[in-house]
Amino acid sequence: MTETSDDKRMKLRYAGVCRLCGIGLPAKEEAIYKRSTKTVRCIECPVDAALIDAAVIVEPVAVDPAEEAGVAGSSARREYERRKAKDEERLRQRWGKLGGIAVALSDEKRSTKVWATGAIDEERLGARLDTLASESIAILHDRRIPGSKANIDHIAVTNAGIWVIDAKRYKGRPELKIEGGILRPKVEKVLVGRRDCTKLVDGVLKQVDLVREVVGDIPVIGSLCFVEADWPLIGGAFATRGVQVLWPKRLAKLLVEAEGSIEVQSVREALATHFKSA
Repeated sequence: MTETSDDKRMKLRYAGVCRLCGIGLPAKEEAIYKRSTKTVRCIECPVDAALIDAAVIVEPVAVDPAEEAGVAGSSARREYERRKAKDEERLRQRWGKLGGIAVALSDEKRSTKVWATGAIDEERLGARLDTLASESIAILHDRRIPGSKANIDHIAVTNAGIWVIDAKRYKGRPELKIEGGILRPKVEKVLVGRRDCTKLVDGVLKQVDLVREVVGDIPVIGSLCFVEADWPLIGGAFATRGVQVLWPKRLAKLLVEAEGSIEVQSVREALATHFKSA
């Protein structure tokens, strides 16, 4: 059996187990002690230690940011866990020995729970988008906007252009409401149930502009994808200020049907390098 400078032959002070063959080694028996791992092995072990040690050495592989697709909902999930832990710590400090009971009986703060909801939205949509990935469709998830704490939920690169996708889970039926006209400026509002979600369109348009700064003349389309909204059986999708408002299945259909001559992988690499995984 080959020995190295990391090995030391010695009598065992305590009983041990051979790290190679698993045989028990009683106290005071001679064995080989490996300093770096603080383990022992038989002196005449039938297993070749050199081969075992070589097999377990794995060189770390650096991941190129451009190759990392990202994990859908990861930053929202981390923020939720951070806020949840902070809320629980406050309760424990306030209630002392009864802190554990207080945590168990308390409801999550709405401002904390919303992050969990957002993570679920992104995770569900991300899973569907991942099924579309191919040579003609590249998907990126949870991309950090440089110089900001904000992120882009999903980016899909197709042969025909790029989709910037914001995932939301709101209850109610999405609809486009148009106000004004002849005597007043026309204003388009996005409503989901009774909730005015027009500001979401503004957010998507800002993200679209940021992506355009990277890709130049390549078409960039913004989309709001409502995951669990009350969509009608027929129709329902609409566009406002160039942003497509739709549901996951409709979005997937548009991505698959896209046709063009864009070099998908090179565009994906440029976007992944600029908008790193959050």
